[in-house]
Amino acid sequence: MTATSTAASASPAALLGVYARVGPLFVAGNDAELVAEDGTRYLDFVAGIGVNALGYNHPVVREAVERALGTGLVHVSNLYRTEPGERLAEELVRRSFADRVFFCNSGAEANEAAFKFARKWSGKTEIVAFSGSFHGRLFATLAATDRPEYRKPFEPLVPGVRIVPREDWAAVDHAVSASRTAAVIVEPVQGEGGVRPVDPEWLGFLRELCDSRGVAIIFDEVQCGLGRTGTLFAYEQTGVVPDVLTLAKPLAGGLPMGAVLLRDAIAAALKPGDHATTFGGGPLVASVALAVVRTIAEPDFLTAVRQKGEWLAARLASLAARSPRVREIRGRGLMWGLELAEPAAPFVTAARERGLLVLTAGANVLRLVPPLVITPHDLERGVAILEEVLA
Repeated sequence: MTATSTAASASPAALLGVYARVGPLFVAGNDAELVAEDGTRYLDFVAGIGVNALGYNHPVVREAVERALGTGLVHVSNLYRTEPGERLAEELVRRSFADRVFFCNSGAEANEAAFKFARKWSGKTEIVAFSGSFHGRLFATLAATDRPEYRKPFEPLVPGVRIVPREDWAAVDHAVSASRTAAVIVEPVQGEGGVRPVDPEWLGFLRELCDSRGVAIIFDEVQCGLGRTGTLFAYEQTGVVPDVLTLAKPLAGGLPMGAVLLRDAIAAALKPGDHATTFGGGPLVASVALAVVRTIAEPDFLTAVRQKGEWLAARLASLAARSPRVREIRGRGLMWGLELAEPAAPFVTAARERGLLVLTAGANVLRLVPPLVITPHDLERGVAILEEVLA
């Protein structure tokens, strides 16, 4: 039985209706393309919302999965040691500011853990987040997410989380308290908030402010980290080093994994039992993640991301100059947003009808997050479709 024939009998009726699924049913993928059940190929500028950094059917991911399965170890309790998780933690520490790593299963889990770690370390309770933020949909991370339509049905949310205007120097100075604030959390490049790189000068001010008041800085790099902006970590382009950093989406090549990277000063406050997750850092996902991180961290790989990002930025700027529909373009590397003068959703549909998958980042922003391995030819194909749609 083929994947297509199996797909023909599938139905979404038994799935909980919390996703607004549209378009085709996909049965296969290769490189930067997805294949629908009818054989139609779609060029993918969504990449699982930034997850599939190495695209589809990449040999690094496929071979890492096969090697890991060959050991017979898919899961082993964190009561015991396994080599892949330890090696992955060492790799992330070696390539970052961090001294310790905690593994979990998603970006929201990573941010939730970061909040707990900051509270335990500081002995304080308040978390400060910023307008336009998206940190997840668990109770604490939802409280730090600036999307009223997501928050309202589930109030009251976790207390002790404040959202203040992004890049408002006076507002953050007023909000961050030496006696109350455990941490601030910020995305170096906001994703759901419209693809907005945060001003490095303001981040520098935030770093100095937090240092002077005994407050930790958490960088949420769930979407913008691991090569997406052209450096392994987005913070490398800001001149600011956080105390805690969260990762997820591309970390394990499409398998569910999140991570919290933290300095020894904060890690020292945690003891066995303070936090845990059953599946975090299991041997299968950690083996794949190690292969993915090593691939993305290669200097030639990151150089190629930057070069493709520069080309894409220039083409999008040219498009914006010609199209009255486009108000502004924003982004870094291979993470871009086109702010439109009208709702973005109809253009997502129009692009899909022409064989290109893109998504929104708020009501008026088209978001482009193609696989980092996308070829220049496929980038050209995708931009040509965008130019047609936005003409």
